[in-house]
Amino acid sequence: MPAQSVYKVIFQNGNQVFEVFARAIYQSDMWGFIEVEEFVFGERSKIVVDPSEEKLKNEFNGVTRSYIPLQAIIRIDEVDKEGSARITDAGAGSGNVARFPLPGMPGGQQGDDL
Repeated sequence: MPAQSVYKVIFQNGNQVFEVFARAIYQSDMWGFIEVEEFVFGERSKIVVDPSEEKLKNEFNGVTRSYIPLQAIIRIDEVDKEGSARITDAGAGSGNVARFPLPGMPGGQQGDDL
């Protein structure tokens, strides 16, 4: 029997880009959302602790299912094994990541002034 699939989900949350690993991902019955379940984080026995991974562990502690808007999803990959979850600033090192334009914003604004 093959090992259970692991998915790397990269999505934008405000001005940050979250990269998390999960075992279950599917289109939600709630229109416009992706459901992410069974988050996977690295082992606690590591000597070096990544602060962004610890922040994500705390953020998703006790969460059984997360609904992420489709327009926030940057990429979903099926991977061989889980890696380190992390948070990066959307402006730093992510020059190709832009906010999804909101409908009805005058002059092509992207919702920064909301």
